[in-house]
Amino acid sequence: MPFPSVAYTDAPVLESDADAILLIVPTTAEGASDPDGWDGLGAALSAVGFTGAVGSYQRVHVPGVDKPVAVVGAGSDATDASVRDAAGVGLRQLTGFAHVAIQSLVAAPWRPIAEGAALGGYRFADYKKKAAKARAERVSVSTSEAPAETDVTAVAAISGAVALVKDLVTTPAEWLGPADFADAAVAAVKDLPVEVEVLDEAALRQGGYGGILGVGQGSDRPPRMVRLEYSPAGAERHVALVGKGITFDTGGLSLKPPASMVGMKYDMCGAATVLAVLKAAAEMALPVKVSAWLCIADNMPSGRATRPGDVLRTLDGTTVEVLNTDAEGRLVLADGLAAASRENPDLIVDVATLTGAITVALGNRHTGVMGDDAAVASYLEAAGRVAELAWQLPLPDHMVDDLDSPIADLQNAKIGDPAGGSLFAGLFLRHFVGRVSDEADAPRIPWVHLDIAGVGMNKSAPFGYTDKGVTGATVRSLVELLVSDGAR
Repeated sequence: MPFPSVAYTDAPVLESDADAILLIVPTTAEGASDPDGWDGLGAALSAVGFTGAVGSYQRVHVPGVDKPVAVVGAGSDATDASVRDAAGVGLRQLTGFAHVAIQSLVAAPWRPIAEGAALGGYRFADYKKKAAKARAERVSVSTSEAPAETDVTAVAAISGAVALVKDLVTTPAEWLGPADFADAAVAAVKDLPVEVEVLDEAALRQGGYGGILGVGQGSDRPPRMVRLEYSPAGAERHVALVGKGITFDTGGLSLKPPASMVGMKYDMCGAATVLAVLKAAAEMALPVKVSAWLCIADNMPSGRATRPGDVLRTLDGTTVEVLNTDAEGRLVLADGLAAASRENPDLIVDVATLTGAITVALGNRHTGVMGDDAAVASYLEAAGRVAELAWQLPLPDHMVDDLDSPIADLQNAKIGDPAGGSLFAGLFLRHFVGRVSDEADAPRIPWVHLDIAGVGMNKSAPFGYTDKGVTGATVRSLVELLVSDGAR
């Protein structure tokens, strides 16, 4: 398992059989009294200048304690979010011990501590000859109250979902082409009440999935569409998740420069995310129907590849003039959104590493969110509850005309005009979201678009429970959205 197993214990950490102890501490004032059972801790912290600032970490020697002790700061106004981050910081850095016991000197429930530990303790089974010091395989969290069984299940499911995204996206593209990804999706849910359908290139051609086929036709590894469905008895709501799954993005004939092509195995992050969220929903037995559409293709240049100026016909019959083959994510999502719309769900959410422009606009910590205001508000509330940063962007009416092509229904890019690139992409996707009924003036199905191009990969220093590399961003927010949706 790529993350530690986390369990509750009512035993004080000083009495545990753990190999090491991690203490979560608040900002401490000079001369503050020692916590119960920790005589000499204050002096030990003062000796190394540790104040409990957010994110700070230190190994300390506490007199009379015969185990290694590390402390991590939760700040002066500790919240569930800061405690979660503190546990993650500690598990990332307290390496070389198989079993770690955690106690928070800040009043906090079991779940955020356990979740932070499980997220921060993730490790990828990499290909290095010399392995780094291992992170903990087992974590015991000591709190004054035992967690509810639903919290124990949620921590395991959500941590497993984030780990699944990290495992899939970190795997080199040579070993994770479209067919490999489809096989991995089937394997991920094999023991769960989830139905899976895999469409190969022949089925895609017969079904009219021209967007996915057009993007994937340049590769020797043909595209796939994977549909998964978790449908518990009595479910009254249906949420459809659509994910961009470009297993490697060269840009196609609109070839990326070498530096921009590095890391493009990460362009299937959206599809990995929706797979993981559906898996978590099934493991948590949420009372809401969830379908997931994984739109999977390699975007490669060759004599068969789609050329700039070619026209593709997507699943709903819309024709698209492809002016930039490196704006391919919106083409595969067009088919996925149209397919999901045919089932008339109550909500559609698409997830994609879609535009570099979103990073320019929002940086590397905020997810760009677009769509119907009410649906977007529900997502933002869910993201706020789990402390994942997100920001709504507009879908301006004055930009709709920019989608017009002189020879097709739409064009997929604004060549030579970078203004509002993320907004243009959002407007393009909205075109493929179906109506709630066949009436001409019927409103569109409620829809949310998540552009995770900036947040899906952390290229900077680790922070909180987030390592450098794949982040699993939006997984926790989407699960929370499903939890709240199922409670309606």
